[in-house]
Amino acid sequence: MYLNNFQVVLQEVPGEISLCFSISGCTLRCKGCHSSFLWKEGTGSLLTVERFEALLDKYGALATCVLFMGGEWHPKELVDFLGTAKKKGYKTCLYTGQEKVQKAVLQQLTWIKTGKWEAALGGLGSKSTNQKFIEVKTNKVYNHLFIKNERI
Repeated sequence: MYLNNFQVVLQEVPGEISLCFSISGCTLRCKGCHSSFLWKEGTGSLLTVERFEALLDKYGALATCVLFMGGEWHPKELVDFLGTAKKKGYKTCLYTGQEKVQKAVLQQLTWIKTGKWEAALGGLGSKSTNQKFIEVKTNKVYNHLFIKNERI
């Protein structure tokens, strides 16, 4: 699995400081995608267990969540990375354009964002979006947390 980009992010998982791993190789190729640089498999650098654990250890006092932007096309590796994050006390999240992911992946997640990007419908900040931000344990949709003046 190749890591194209790593960032510490504040808005993708409400209430969490997340370590965001953007994985290359997305096959969906949504029209208007803001991350088309992630389409080509193998761009970036190999995400090794050692590198992943080093980043988790480095930011352990700051971050609370590990977020993967993609990577579901490498389910075994993704499950292993998510399991490692959970063992280190992190919550976990996956942003995917798919509607469903493998059960083994889902079992390692605290949250999942599903749904292909459709420009006419907008993203999570739009009331008309097709995308869903779901708490896996309860299957509750939390899109309202992304819509201005809709937070409860």
